[in-house]
Amino acid sequence: MSILKVPGAQLFYEVSGSGPLLILIPGASGIGESFRPLTHHLIPQYQVVIYDRRGFFSSPLDGPADPVHRLETDADDVRRLIESLSDQPAIVFDSSSGVIVALEVLICAPERVQTLVAHEPPAVFLLPDAASWLAFFDGVYETYREDGIPKAMQQFASGILGSVDLQVLEQVRREHINASIVSKTRYWMEYELRQYPRVQLDLVALAAHAERILLGGGYDSQDQLPYQPNQVLAEQLDFRVVDFPGGHLGFLSYPASFAKALMDALKDF
Repeated sequence: MSILKVPGAQLFYEVSGSGPLLILIPGASGIGESFRPLTHHLIPQYQVVIYDRRGFFSSPLDGPADPVHRLETDADDVRRLIESLSDQPAIVFDSSSGVIVALEVLICAPERVQTLVAHEPPAVFLLPDAASWLAFFDGVYETYREDGIPKAMQQFASGILGSVDLQVLEQVRREHINASIVSKTRYWMEYELRQYPRVQLDLVALAAHAERILLGGGYDSQDQLPYQPNQVLAEQLDFRVVDFPGGHLGFLSYPASFAKALMDALKDF
């Protein structure tokens, strides 16, 4: 376990295994621990890095939050983390809002990314019903402000996740509910819930690096919101979506088979 000092924050990260460098970027939870079950199955073949994104858990800010430059600093943190560990580009796996961060890394520092596996980004601006989904996220935020985190999280999860993912999320919250979880959720509600779905991806810039992008989705989430942006992105970039076990949280519900599918996809990419 190590700390990397970056402008405005301190990043907690952990390296395990040996082989090609594989960075795992967490989504809304913001914490590397969410990938712990997956990591166990990847380390025989990869040097795996998990980390807490700035402002979450063990990666405290050194000053006030900077919401205006949030995405840029999130992406720059990944660049700095890769550079601190290797002079070679890294494989990057990311899920949910972590994909928004990873795609920004690819655009701003393409020399640091060998392959990017984008698992179900909340890029709702790509969707024909984007306005409805943005209103949904705004509604979750209003619930958080008026009625608190538990009701807001229930509204959020029931609106975008399938039944298996809902069970997994509830189990995680039961096992780990504490002041840190509440603080993490509040930070996400304030600075990411509404903001990252509003990011408009630079499709021209991404097309320039298309050979490095692998789009991923869940077998069980094909009829749910998390899968839909990648369907549109696949059409825009002339890709296909590689399906992984489970739904949006398949890396938690089926870590062994998810890891195998990820390694197979990377081998065949």
